Amino acid sequence: MIAPAPFDLTAVEQAIAGTEFAGYALHFPSVASTNDLALQAAQAGARRGVWIADEQTAGRGRGNHRWHSSPGDGLYLSALITPPIPMQNALRLSFAIAIAAQAAISSVTGLRRRDQIDIRWPNDLLLNRKDGTSRKCGGILIETAAQPAPEAGLAMLRYAVIGIGINCNHTSFPLELDAIATSLRRELPDPTHPLRREPLAAAILVALDEEIRLLIRGWRGTNNRPDRDPTDFSSWISGKRVCVEEDGGYTGVTAGLDSKGFLRIAGDDGQLHTVRSGGVRAI
Repeated sequence: MIAPAPFDLTAVEQAIAGTEFAGYALHFPSVASTNDLALQAAQAGARRGVWIADEQTAGRGRGNHRWHSSPGDGLYLSALITPPIPMQNALRLSFAIAIAAQAAISSVTGLRRRDQIDIRWPNDLLLNRKDGTSRKCGGILIETAAQPAPEAGLAMLRYAVIGIGINCNHTSFPLELDAIATSLRRELPDPTHPLRREPLAAAILVALDEEIRLLIRGWRGTNNRPDRDPTDFSSWISGKRVCVEEDGGYTGVTAGLDSKGFLRIAGDDGQLHTVRSGGVRAI
């Protein structure tokens, strides 16, 4: 197997010219957590930034799940954004960012959105395999803070730190992860050649920049693009039989998103549930 090449930050900067991230990207061989670096910058008053690492020694996912991080094999990226939107609109960030990451992977690899690159609501990226199984190749962790709400008005977003981890060039995983995780390299037709991570990082940032602009235009009422059907991006949104970890755990069938972007479940108990924080798994 050919080893991944060193990361070329200059190539990323050239590709993201014209986005709000241009001139703000940093690269590190190894860090504890790119999200922690972004949070420290946000709390110090920074308005934007991008932190990319070859390895995270204390990376975390949703629910503080840990990531398997092989140096140079993964793309570990955190972006700091400060769009002028209410916190209630920021609830839509998770799925919008998943769509951006899905679009970036598709543009770089040629894999088809939803059919081959799927989104498990709200923030897991899956690769659907030819044998009908799905394995996780990436995840998203968003950490936000709000501005103090005025006496009569909406609480506004102060900042959001968006952490994205993609398994790019892993050729193997620890035994406990091998049945549920995969990498882009493992699932492409020729796994002997590693993927360059720079085109994927740049594609994610360009797509993320567009999603942020759409959120702002939506809040201002100036978005003239038709609403997207979430089922075009995820097979999990409707008709998927699942179990949900929150509220003591329950089972049911996914029944679309509500007006805030939360997943609805037609429960086996006859109730229509709204998933706000619990993990969702197929059964």
